[in-house]
Amino acid sequence: MPVRVLLAAALVLCSAVAPANAQPYPSHPIRLIAPFPAGGPVDVMARLIADKLSQSLGTVIVDNRPGAGGTIGSRLAAGAEPDGYTLLLGSSTSLTSAPALYANLGYDPVKSFTPVAMIASVPFALAVSPKLPVKNVAELVAYAKAHPGKLNYGAPTGALPHLTAEMFKTAAAIDIVHVPYKGAATAITDLLGGQTDLTFEPTSVLLAHIREGKLRALAVTGPTRSLELLDVPTMIESGFPGFTSVSWTGIVAPAGTPTDIVARLNAAVNAAIAMPETQGRLARLGAAPMTGTPQDFAALIATETPKWAAVVKAAHVRLE
Repeated sequence: MPVRVLLAAALVLCSAVAPANAQPYPSHPIRLIAPFPAGGPVDVMARLIADKLSQSLGTVIVDNRPGAGGTIGSRLAAGAEPDGYTLLLGSSTSLTSAPALYANLGYDPVKSFTPVAMIASVPFALAVSPKLPVKNVAELVAYAKAHPGKLNYGAPTGALPHLTAEMFKTAAAIDIVHVPYKGAATAITDLLGGQTDLTFEPTSVLLAHIREGKLRALAVTGPTRSLELLDVPTMIESGFPGFTSVSWTGIVAPAGTPTDIVARLNAAVNAAIAMPETQGRLARLGAAPMTGTPQDFAALIATETPKWAAVVKAAHVRLE
Protein backbone atom coordinates (compact mmCIF):
# COMPACT_ATOMS: atom_id res chain seq x y z
CA MET A 1 0.00 0.00 0.00
CA PRO A 2 1.47 3.41 -0.93
CA VAL A 3 2.86 5.46 1.96
CA ARG A 4 0.55 8.42 1.16
CA VAL A 5 -2.47 6.13 1.51
CA LEU A 6 -1.27 4.93 4.92
CA LEU A 7 -0.71 8.53 6.05
CA ALA A 8 -4.16 9.55 4.89
CA ALA A 9 -5.72 6.62 6.76
CA ALA A 10 -3.79 7.58 9.89
CA LEU A 11 -5.01 11.16 9.66
CA VAL A 12 -8.61 9.99 9.31
CA LEU A 13 -8.18 7.73 12.34
CA CYS A 14 -6.67 10.52 14.42
CA SER A 15 -9.46 12.90 13.49
CA ALA A 16 -12.01 10.29 14.53
CA VAL A 17 -10.32 9.60 17.87
CA ALA A 18 -9.49 13.19 18.83
CA PRO A 19 -13.07 14.37 19.43
CA ALA A 20 -13.74 11.34 21.65
CA ASN A 21 -10.70 12.16 23.78
CA ALA A 22 -11.70 15.81 23.91
CA GLN A 23 -15.27 15.16 25.05
CA PRO A 24 -16.24 17.40 27.95
CA TYR A 25 -16.81 15.78 31.33
CA PRO A 26 -19.25 14.23 31.92
CA SER A 27 -20.24 12.75 28.59
CA HIS A 28 -22.22 9.79 29.96
CA PRO A 29 -23.96 8.83 33.23
CA ILE A 30 -22.06 8.91 36.53
CA ARG A 31 -22.46 6.03 38.97
CA LEU A 32 -22.68 6.96 42.66
CA ILE A 33 -22.15 3.87 44.80
CA ALA A 34 -24.13 3.87 48.06
CA PRO A 35 -22.57 1.11 50.18
CA PHE A 36 -25.64 0.64 52.37
CA PRO A 37 -29.16 -0.74 51.74
CA ALA A 38 -31.82 1.24 49.91
CA GLY A 39 -33.99 3.30 52.24
CA GLY A 40 -31.33 3.80 54.92
CA PRO A 41 -29.85 7.19 55.92
CA VAL A 42 -26.83 6.94 53.59
CA ASP A 43 -29.02 5.86 50.66
CA VAL A 44 -31.41 8.75 51.28
CA MET A 45 -28.48 11.16 51.27
CA ALA A 46 -27.09 9.58 48.09
CA ARG A 47 -30.40 9.96 46.24
CA LEU A 48 -30.82 13.54 47.38
CA ILE A 49 -27.40 14.58 46.08
CA ALA A 50 -27.68 12.44 42.93
CA ASP A 51 -30.92 14.21 42.04
CA LYS A 52 -29.32 17.64 42.39
CA LEU A 53 -26.14 16.66 40.52
CA SER A 54 -28.26 15.23 37.70
CA GLN A 55 -29.70 18.70 37.21
CA SER A 56 -26.28 20.33 36.83
CA LEU A 57 -23.96 17.63 35.47
CA GLY A 58 -26.16 15.11 33.69
CA THR A 59 -27.48 11.75 34.80
CA VAL A 60 -26.17 10.44 38.14
CA ILE A 61 -27.32 6.92 39.02
CA VAL A 62 -27.30 5.56 42.58
CA ASP A 63 -25.95 2.01 42.77
CA ASN A 64 -26.65 0.31 46.12
CA ARG A 65 -23.93 -2.17 47.09
CA PRO A 66 -24.60 -2.96 50.77
CA GLY A 67 -22.78 -5.30 53.11
CA ALA A 68 -20.11 -5.54 55.81
CA GLY A 69 -20.67 -2.08 57.24
CA GLY A 70 -20.31 -0.34 53.90
CA THR A 71 -16.97 -1.94 53.07
CA ILE A 72 -18.18 -4.07 50.13
CA GLY A 73 -19.38 -1.10 48.12
CA SER A 74 -16.36 0.94 49.18
CA ARG A 75 -14.01 -1.81 47.95
CA LEU A 76 -15.83 -1.84 44.62
CA ALA A 77 -15.44 1.92 44.25
CA ALA A 78 -11.76 1.79 45.19
CA GLY A 79 -11.09 -0.58 42.29
CA ALA A 80 -12.98 1.45 39.68
CA GLU A 81 -11.36 3.45 36.89
CA PRO A 82 -10.31 6.90 38.16
CA ASP A 83 -12.17 8.72 35.38
CA GLY A 84 -14.86 10.51 37.36
CA TYR A 85 -17.63 8.15 36.31
CA THR A 86 -17.64 6.05 39.48
CA LEU A 87 -18.01 7.85 42.81
CA LEU A 88 -18.63 6.64 46.36
CA LEU A 89 -20.98 8.08 48.94
CA GLY A 90 -18.55 7.63 51.81
CA SER A 91 -19.44 7.87 55.48
CA SER A 92 -17.77 8.20 58.85
CA THR A 93 -18.16 4.42 59.17
CA SER A 94 -16.69 3.31 55.84
CA LEU A 95 -13.94 5.93 55.69
CA THR A 96 -12.72 6.36 59.28
CA SER A 97 -13.74 3.56 61.66
CA ALA A 98 -13.59 0.67 59.17
CA PRO A 99 -9.76 0.45 59.04
CA ALA A 100 -9.65 -0.33 62.75
CA LEU A 101 -12.66 -2.65 62.72
CA TYR A 102 -11.87 -4.96 59.79
CA ALA A 103 -8.77 -7.12 59.50
CA ASN A 104 -9.04 -7.52 55.70
CA LEU A 105 -10.61 -4.31 54.52
CA GLY A 106 -9.46 -4.55 50.90
CA TYR A 107 -8.94 -0.80 50.53
CA ASP A 108 -7.16 2.06 52.27
CA PRO A 109 -9.59 4.94 53.00
CA VAL A 110 -6.76 7.46 52.50
CA LYS A 111 -4.66 5.92 49.72
CA SER A 112 -7.50 4.35 47.71
CA PHE A 113 -9.64 7.48 47.36
CA THR A 114 -9.51 11.14 46.45
CA PRO A 115 -11.82 13.28 48.62
CA VAL A 116 -14.27 15.26 46.50
CA ALA A 117 -16.81 17.04 48.70
CA MET A 118 -18.54 16.85 52.05
CA ILE A 119 -22.32 16.65 52.16
CA ALA A 120 -23.85 16.65 55.65
CA SER A 121 -23.52 15.51 59.24
CA VAL A 122 -26.02 14.18 61.76
CA PRO A 123 -25.32 14.24 65.51
CA PHE A 124 -26.41 11.52 67.89
CA ALA A 125 -28.61 11.86 70.93
CA LEU A 126 -27.92 10.07 74.18
CA ALA A 127 -31.40 8.86 75.11
CA VAL A 128 -32.58 6.71 78.00
CA SER A 129 -35.71 4.82 78.87
CA PRO A 130 -38.07 6.97 81.00
CA LYS A 131 -38.02 4.21 83.61
CA LEU A 132 -34.40 5.07 84.36
CA PRO A 133 -34.27 7.52 87.31
CA VAL A 134 -31.86 10.00 85.68
CA LYS A 135 -32.48 13.46 84.23
CA ASN A 136 -29.00 14.39 82.92
CA VAL A 137 -25.64 12.89 82.01
CA ALA A 138 -24.13 13.46 85.45
CA GLU A 139 -26.98 11.51 87.07
CA LEU A 140 -26.60 8.74 84.49
CA VAL A 141 -22.88 8.41 85.25
CA ALA A 142 -23.56 8.38 89.00
CA TYR A 143 -26.26 5.74 88.57
CA ALA A 144 -24.00 3.59 86.40
CA LYS A 145 -21.19 3.78 88.95
CA ALA A 146 -23.59 2.82 91.73
CA HIS A 147 -24.84 -0.14 89.66
CA PRO A 148 -21.80 -1.43 87.71
CA GLY A 149 -22.65 -3.84 84.91
CA LYS A 150 -26.41 -3.37 85.38
CA LEU A 151 -27.13 -0.82 82.65
CA ASN A 152 -27.06 -1.85 79.00
CA TYR A 153 -27.34 -0.29 75.58
CA GLY A 154 -28.29 -1.76 72.21
CA ALA A 155 -26.47 -1.15 68.93
CA PRO A 156 -25.23 -3.03 65.86
CA THR A 157 -21.67 -4.18 66.52
CA GLY A 158 -19.10 -1.85 65.03
CA ALA A 159 -21.63 0.78 63.99
CA LEU A 160 -21.01 4.35 65.06
CA PRO A 161 -23.67 4.25 67.83
CA HIS A 162 -21.80 1.28 69.32
CA LEU A 163 -18.45 3.06 69.12
CA THR A 164 -19.94 6.28 70.50
CA ALA A 165 -21.31 4.40 73.51
CA GLU A 166 -17.92 2.77 74.03
CA MET A 167 -16.26 6.19 73.86
CA PHE A 168 -18.69 7.40 76.53
CA LYS A 169 -18.04 4.29 78.62
CA THR A 170 -14.29 5.00 78.60
CA ALA A 171 -14.60 8.75 79.13
CA ALA A 172 -16.98 8.33 82.07
CA ALA A 173 -15.16 5.30 83.51
CA ILE A 174 -18.40 3.35 83.83
CA ASP A 175 -19.35 -0.29 83.29
CA ILE A 176 -22.30 -0.54 80.89
CA VAL A 177 -23.04 -3.61 78.78
CA HIS A 178 -23.35 -3.71 74.99
CA VAL A 179 -26.29 -5.71 73.63
CA PRO A 180 -25.56 -6.43 69.94
CA TYR A 181 -28.32 -6.02 67.34
CA LYS A 182 -28.39 -6.66 63.61
CA GLY A 183 -30.05 -3.31 62.94
CA ALA A 184 -30.84 -0.03 64.65
CA ALA A 185 -34.61 -0.40 64.24
CA THR A 186 -34.80 -3.45 66.51
CA ALA A 187 -32.47 -1.83 69.04
CA ILE A 188 -34.73 1.21 69.28
CA THR A 189 -37.85 -0.96 69.55
CA ASP A 190 -36.34 -2.76 72.54
CA LEU A 191 -35.32 0.52 74.15
CA LEU A 192 -38.90 1.78 73.78
CA GLY A 193 -40.12 -1.48 75.31
CA GLY A 194 -37.78 -1.18 78.27
CA GLN A 195 -35.62 -4.20 77.40
CA THR A 196 -32.55 -1.93 77.19
CA ASP A 197 -31.64 1.19 79.14
CA LEU A 198 -29.98 3.69 76.84
CA THR A 199 -28.69 4.34 73.34
CA PHE A 200 -26.80 6.71 71.08
CA GLU A 201 -28.69 7.12 67.81
CA PRO A 202 -29.09 9.94 65.26
CA THR A 203 -31.31 12.74 66.52
CA SER A 204 -33.47 12.37 63.40
CA VAL A 205 -34.27 8.76 64.32
CA LEU A 206 -35.10 9.46 67.96
CA LEU A 207 -36.76 12.87 67.68
CA ALA A 208 -40.39 11.71 67.46
CA HIS A 209 -39.97 9.31 70.40
CA ILE A 210 -38.34 12.06 72.48
CA ARG A 211 -41.09 14.56 71.71
CA GLU A 212 -43.76 11.99 72.59
CA GLY A 213 -42.09 11.34 75.95
CA LYS A 214 -41.29 7.73 75.10
CA LEU A 215 -37.57 8.43 75.48
CA ARG A 216 -35.65 10.99 77.53
CA ALA A 217 -32.81 12.85 75.78
CA LEU A 218 -29.89 13.64 78.07
CA ALA A 219 -27.39 15.08 75.58
CA VAL A 220 -26.45 15.44 71.92
CA THR A 221 -23.03 14.58 70.56
CA GLY A 222 -22.47 17.39 68.08
CA PRO A 223 -20.12 20.32 68.78
CA THR A 224 -23.18 22.54 69.25
CA ARG A 225 -26.79 21.99 70.30
CA SER A 226 -29.20 20.46 67.84
CA LEU A 227 -31.77 22.83 66.33
CA GLU A 228 -34.40 20.14 66.89
CA LEU A 229 -33.45 19.73 70.58
CA LEU A 230 -32.34 23.17 71.69
CA ASP A 231 -33.10 22.45 75.35
CA VAL A 232 -30.81 19.41 75.37
CA PRO A 233 -27.13 20.12 76.19
CA THR A 234 -24.16 18.76 74.30
CA MET A 235 -21.89 16.14 75.80
CA ILE A 236 -19.26 18.87 76.03
CA GLU A 237 -21.64 21.02 78.10
CA SER A 238 -22.39 17.95 80.19
CA GLY A 239 -18.82 17.71 81.43
CA PHE A 240 -17.03 15.79 78.65
CA PRO A 241 -14.63 18.17 76.88
CA GLY A 242 -13.96 17.25 73.27
CA PHE A 243 -16.66 14.57 73.20
CA THR A 244 -18.14 14.76 69.71
CA SER A 245 -19.55 12.09 67.46
CA VAL A 246 -21.40 12.80 64.24
CA SER A 247 -22.41 10.57 61.38
CA TRP A 248 -21.19 12.40 58.29
CA THR A 249 -21.32 11.70 54.58
CA GLY A 250 -19.26 12.87 51.63
CA ILE A 251 -18.29 11.93 48.10
CA VAL A 252 -14.94 10.40 47.23
CA ALA A 253 -13.53 9.18 43.92
CA PRO A 254 -10.97 6.48 43.16
CA ALA A 255 -7.39 7.65 43.75
CA GLY A 256 -5.88 9.18 40.64
CA THR A 257 -9.04 10.91 39.44
CA PRO A 258 -7.92 14.05 37.53
CA THR A 259 -7.86 17.21 39.62
CA ASP A 260 -9.97 19.15 37.13
CA ILE A 261 -12.75 16.56 37.40
CA VAL A 262 -12.52 16.61 41.20
CA ALA A 263 -12.77 20.41 41.14
CA ARG A 264 -15.80 20.27 38.84
CA LEU A 265 -17.55 17.77 41.08
CA ASN A 266 -16.69 19.71 44.24
CA ALA A 267 -18.19 22.89 42.81
CA ALA A 268 -21.33 21.05 41.71
CA VAL A 269 -21.83 19.41 45.12
CA ASN A 270 -21.26 22.67 47.02
CA ALA A 271 -23.75 24.43 44.75
CA ALA A 272 -26.29 21.66 45.34
CA ILE A 273 -25.83 21.83 49.11
CA ALA A 274 -26.33 25.62 49.04
CA MET A 275 -29.78 25.30 47.42
CA PRO A 276 -32.60 26.23 49.85
CA GLU A 277 -34.52 23.13 48.79
CA THR A 278 -31.56 20.89 49.60
CA GLN A 279 -31.03 22.56 52.96
CA GLY A 280 -34.70 22.14 53.77
CA ARG A 281 -34.60 18.43 52.97
CA LEU A 282 -31.41 18.01 55.02
CA ALA A 283 -33.07 19.76 57.96
CA ARG A 284 -35.99 17.33 57.79
CA LEU A 285 -33.43 14.53 58.03
CA GLY A 286 -31.88 16.16 61.09
CA ALA A 287 -28.71 16.80 59.08
CA ALA A 288 -26.47 19.87 59.00
CA PRO A 289 -25.08 20.82 55.57
CA MET A 290 -21.33 20.63 55.07
CA THR A 291 -19.43 22.46 52.34
CA GLY A 292 -15.76 23.04 51.63
CA THR A 293 -12.84 22.03 49.48
CA PRO A 294 -11.49 18.53 48.83
CA GLN A 295 -8.67 19.50 51.19
CA ASP A 296 -11.19 20.28 53.95
CA PHE A 297 -12.70 16.82 53.48
CA ALA A 298 -9.25 15.20 53.55
CA ALA A 299 -8.52 17.00 56.83
CA LEU A 300 -11.77 15.70 58.35
CA ILE A 301 -10.88 12.12 57.42
CA ALA A 302 -7.36 12.56 58.80
CA THR A 303 -8.74 13.82 62.12
CA GLU A 304 -11.50 11.26 62.55
CA THR A 305 -9.50 8.13 61.65
CA PRO A 306 -7.14 8.06 64.67
CA LYS A 307 -9.99 9.02 67.02
CA TRP A 308 -12.09 6.01 66.10
CA ALA A 309 -9.05 3.74 65.94
CA ALA A 310 -8.39 4.55 69.60
CA VAL A 311 -12.02 3.85 70.52
CA VAL A 312 -12.01 0.51 68.67
CA LYS A 313 -8.77 -0.50 70.36
CA ALA A 314 -10.05 0.39 73.83
CA ALA A 315 -13.32 -1.48 73.20
CA HIS A 316 -11.53 -4.57 71.76
CA VAL A 317 -13.92 -4.65 68.78
CA ARG A 318 -12.89 -6.61 65.69
CA LEU A 319 -15.00 -7.63 62.69
CA GLU A 320 -14.34 -10.12 59.90
